[in-house]
Amino acid sequence: MPKHRIFTTAFSKVYPLYIQKAERKKRSKGEVDRIICWLTGYSQAGLKKQIEEQSDFETFFAQAPAMHPNTALIKGVVCGVRVEEVEDPLMQKIRYLDKLIDELAKGKTMEKILRSSQA
Repeated sequence: MPKHRIFTTAFSKVYPLYIQKAERKKRSKGEVDRIICWLTGYSQAGLKKQIEEQSDFETFFAQAPAMHPNTALIKGVVCGVRVEEVEDPLMQKIRYLDKLIDELAKGKTMEKILRSSQA
């Protein structure tokens, strides 16, 4: 089965779109970075390096230091698909990121987005 096109898309091509989406809703690049770092375990320097190296999504997530243990708390629909029901592990990670950026653009607080107030 061929790989999904998004897997081989450079993260650096999609990253500015995440920022644009956030900024259109009066949110910041810093908040986008914080979400990405929370989800993947990258430091700010590590995130910058991945962008500069133009890593594709597959590499970006494969080299991520550690997915946050609270990713299981991310639930909802992105592009008509429930993120918690996505079977492909890589696609699920991409959808988790999409969902968190959507929540940022919808005005949710960072505490809720980062699942820090949940037990």
